[in-house]
This record gives sequence, C-alpha cells and structure tokens, in this order.
Amino acid sequence: MIKKLFLTIVAALSATISFAQPITAGEHTRVSTTYGPIEGYQDGNIFTFKGIKYAKAERFMAPENPDKFEKLQQCKLYGPQAPQSESLRWNANNQTDYAFGNQFVLEPMDEANCLVLNVWTPSINDNKRRPVFVWIHGGGYATGSGHDLPCYEGRSLAEYGDIVVVNINHRLNILGYIDLTGLGGKYSKSVNLGMQDIVKSLEWIHNNISKFGGDPDNVTIGGQSGGGGKVSTVLAMPSAKGLFKRAIVQSGSTIRQAEPQNTQKFGIALAEELGQPANENADFSKFTYDELNEAVSRLAKKGVRGGFSPVVDGTILPQHPFAPASEVSKDVPMLIGTDFNEFTFDISRNMSEAEAIDAVKKRMGEENGAKFAAAFRKAYPNAPAKAMTYIDLGFRASAVNQATAKSKQGGAPAYLYLFTWAPTSNALGASHGMELPFMLHNVSLQREMTGASEAAYKFEKVISDIWLSFIKTGNPNTKGLPTWEPYSEKSGVTMILDNKCYPAKNHDRELLQYSKPIW
Repeated sequence: MIKKLFLTIVAALSATISFAQPITAGEHTRVSTTYGPIEGYQDGNIFTFKGIKYAKAERFMAPENPDKFEKLQQCKLYGPQAPQSESLRWNANNQTDYAFGNQFVLEPMDEANCLVLNVWTPSINDNKRRPVFVWIHGGGYATGSGHDLPCYEGRSLAEYGDIVVVNINHRLNILGYIDLTGLGGKYSKSVNLGMQDIVKSLEWIHNNISKFGGDPDNVTIGGQSGGGGKVSTVLAMPSAKGLFKRAIVQSGSTIRQAEPQNTQKFGIALAEELGQPANENADFSKFTYDELNEAVSRLAKKGVRGGFSPVVDGTILPQHPFAPASEVSKDVPMLIGTDFNEFTFDISRNMSEAEAIDAVKKRMGEENGAKFAAAFRKAYPNAPAKAMTYIDLGFRASAVNQATAKSKQGGAPAYLYLFTWAPTSNALGASHGMELPFMLHNVSLQREMTGASEAAYKFEKVISDIWLSFIKTGNPNTKGLPTWEPYSEKSGVTMILDNKCYPAKNHDRELLQYSKPIW
C-alpha cells in the first residue's frame, strides 16, 4: 500500500515538474522558413509551431506552394480543419464509451486555409539533425484533422524521444478525393487531391525541417486507420519518393485503391447534377460545400454513388499500393499492425465457452462456427471465451497481406504487431486506436480512453520506446523486448504488444482463413 502510494506521488510530481515551466515567445521562438518568418512559442523544453501554411489550392485543383510573405506570421494556434459533413464526423453528443474515450475535438473548418501543419521540436538553435516523425490522422478519407484527438499533441513525444514531431491537415471527402479527370482540360489532374496535399506537406518538411532541428533525410511517416491507408498509398506515389525513409501503418493496411473506370463516371455525373457542362468548362467554384454534398446525396438516391478515396489514375498513383508492393518504396522499412478487437467497442458481456461457441455458430453456421471456435482456441488458448465473439480478423488480415507483399518484394523489412492491451476501467478492450495514446506518449491526455492506471503509464514507456526505436533506426527492437524478427510469410512473426510482449509465429494462420480483408 505504501509502495503504491509512493509511486502515485512520484508520478504526480513528475507530471507537475514536466509542465511547471514557463511558456515564452519572442525572437528566440522565430524561424525563417522558405516562404517567410514565423513565430511559435516555447513550452518548457519544447518549441511549438501551429497552423503553418504548407500549401495553397483552388477548389478541385492540385496544391501549390504557399505565397511568400515578409511580415512575421504568428503560428501559435491550430489552423482550421478541412471541411467535413457533420453527418460524417463522430457525434460529440454521443455518450457511448467510444466517443467518451476518444474525446474528439470539434474544430472550425475552412476550405481555403486548411492546408496547415504543426511542429514540435526540442530546439531550433542547436544545429542538431533529429529524426522527424510525420503523423497523418485517421478518419477514413472523409473526416479528421491533425488535432481532432487530444493525444495527437506532439509535445510529449518530441520531448521524451528527442525528435521532431509534425502532424498535418489536408483536404478530405469530396474536396480531397473526387475524381474529375473524366472532364479533361483543367481537371486532368483533379484526382487524389488529398494525397497530393500530403506529398506537398512532405516537400515543405523536406525543405524546411532542418530549421526546426530536424533531419530532412531521416523522416518517418505514420498513420492510423484512414491515416494508415494514406501512408500505404503514399508508399506507391513516385512524387513522394525520397521524402521519407520509414513508414508506419496502424489499423489501415491498404492493398488496393479505387479504379478510374468507376470514379470518373461519378465526377461527370456530379457536374451534370449541378447543371454544369460535363467538360473542362464546368465551374464548381460557385457552389458552397453544403451544396456539393447535397448534390452527392441526390446522386446517391438515383443510384449513382462515389466512394471518395484514392484512385489508381496511372500517374499520381500508378498502381495499387500493395498488389504487388510498389517499387517506389522497396527500400522503406515498415512497422505494420492492428488492435485485437478494433471496431467492437463494448466487450463487457461475460460468456462461458459454450455460450461463446453458440454465439459464433449462430453467426457463421453450425459447421463453420465450430471450426472457427476451434481455430480461435488454438490461436489464443488463454483468452476469455467471449473474445471469440469480438476478435477482429478483417484489419488483421489486411495487415498480414500487406506485410506478406512487402516481404515478398525482397527489399527493406516489415515488422508486424498485434496490440492486445486493454484498459480495466472501461469496456473498450484493445479497440480501434487504443494504441494511439501509448505510441504518442500521451496517456495523460487520453485518460478517458486508457483509464490512466499505473499499468497504463508503465505500458506507455514500452510502446513509445518501440515506436521511437523504429523512427530512429527502422528497427523496433528495444531493451527488454524479446527479439522481434522481420515478418515473412514462412515465419509469420507477430509481436504481441501487452503488459508482457512476446513474439508469436503463425499463431492465427488457421483462424485467418475465416477473415475478409477490409482495406
């Protein structure tokens, strides 16, 4: 009891000491970027710059370099997020455990000024070249921002790991992922706009990050969920080659993307629905964002649907990302993984083995249910019975397929993980995004999700160290971790990330026969 109280006091004091430092701004927090001078602020040991414009873009046009400026720009506030329909965003009034745990931030939206990024760095004056970690947010290709989760804050990881952390905003949904190339003319490059934004942000980072204490030749890109899909896609984009050295894909492994014979038809239909000529003379600038979405809804009611996502257009994205793995990123090491129960957000119900097997049989049929239950128990002999009713196999199968494709390429290695740690304070389990506060070293900012237990803070160091090791070296092995071998189809090595981490070899290969990849 006394020991536990002591540890609690020490943790509290540490947190207090870390943040009980002055916040200052002035000449010592100014940086001259390629486009002009900016001023951020110093928060204790970390210099912070928010809302830096890395590009500009007209509606449905490719991004361009931002305008140059001579007057000092203040970069102390997060910039606006890309427009996104309220119907697409997680409902802030939703009182489910998932919404409560994530604590989504509702931010102002601005189409004209959403191409911004944020930087956290230990120094701007010591001439060091630190590893750079660029975080790409989730939310599919429709929602989100570099700050829509509290744990996306980059201060703690920058300080703990002595690295530079960057996160970005980019265009989303219809504004970022419609394909208008079927209209021709000025719209011939109006496809993969959100992905073009991301590459543009990486160009800005490459040209400017040394002024923030970062190494432009040592950049790691990472993302979770839709962010993982974006990272997967960037790995196949020739325009991004050389702008990053390593890649992390969390619960978003993407093998294939949309194809133009399907997406171009929707772009033409949208022009016609809005009363515009179905060619380069169409003018989309006169419509509000809401009017564009209303036109999309009308088309959907007519049976004309367009899923807004990256497209294999043949130029910007020449091929599907991992069918097979693109030669563009053959020399890029990857860290790939998923969470144990992903999109099941309530695992509170207790079940006996017989009840769980019966539930599986009702879902899959008598014979397949029995085989599934046996394969589950073989893969996870010590898991609670109820786990067989909510275990994720779709995200997991996509991750295995991606790691397999990467391994077959014979280039840089891929390391595969499965995050199984679950909080005891709620029923979320190892659900979608549970690893985020840990790898970003921000358990203190996402306490509602993790439960802020002593175990959570202890586990934070384990996971942050793994991610930092990969960011710095391309290898996730750390002191105290069992040897983590690169993935191959033969070995099937997956590192199980929990209070006790251990490598498993092809442990769920039989179980994955019942999966259907979803990305």
